[in-house]
Amino acid sequence: MAVRPAVLITGASTGIGAVYADRFAKRGHDLVLVARNRGRMEELAARLRERDGVNVDIVRADLAAPADLAQIEARLADDARIGVLVNNAGAAAPGSFLDQGPKVVGELIDLNVSALARLTASVAPRFVREGKGSIVNIASVVGLAPEFGLSVYGATKAFVLYLSQSLHLELGPKGVYVQAVLPAATRTEIWSHAGVDVNTLSGVMEVGDLVDAALVGYDRRETVTIPPLPDAQQFADYDAARLAMFANVAQSQPAARYREAM
Repeated sequence: MAVRPAVLITGASTGIGAVYADRFAKRGHDLVLVARNRGRMEELAARLRERDGVNVDIVRADLAAPADLAQIEARLADDARIGVLVNNAGAAAPGSFLDQGPKVVGELIDLNVSALARLTASVAPRFVREGKGSIVNIASVVGLAPEFGLSVYGATKAFVLYLSQSLHLELGPKGVYVQAVLPAATRTEIWSHAGVDVNTLSGVMEVGDLVDAALVGYDRRETVTIPPLPDAQQFADYDAARLAMFANVAQSQPAARYREAM
């Protein structure tokens, strides 16, 4: 029997991360759980060890703290057992951009962008050397929709999508699979942290349904998985329109509509 790679999951104490841990454990993968809440991770680990007979390591870490982040970077770079990274840790903040201020904005970017990119950069060279490995990045449909008004959170998720698509092109030919998962409203604790009562929202997906759908996309080796989108052709058309537009921007002169005003 082939040995299944261990899976390192950030933000693994609750919500999407905890369900990913549950599902990968059912598949027979050993786990490395990373989050700030050790108590919740210990409860989850005990259940998964007993149910599935897998090994579960717990690493209590705050990815916004440089020393903690460096610890996880080193683990990803050096531990050859880890063959899957699930970048799930992330945060939102209440209020508008004007309400949040520099400190909150910086904290969101540190966790949602910098930590995710650094962890990915830590593991990718080893995966390339081994010619295998998977990186799953949890983005959001908000990254496609500035109309939602979640300026910084949405911008961080747009970064995650772009990074994932670019790494798919760069690392895919080297044997490394990269997936971006774009949830819409999902029943997790992120809403209460952002000051929103999730029960007032419509069209909220349960976490188990979200992760199960994301894993279907993972098994199919999709680059972008949008579990709540009924018609996959819509995103394909969106992407095709982007490519068609980009094909027209390599011009030595401004477009005529701008030259007419000169």
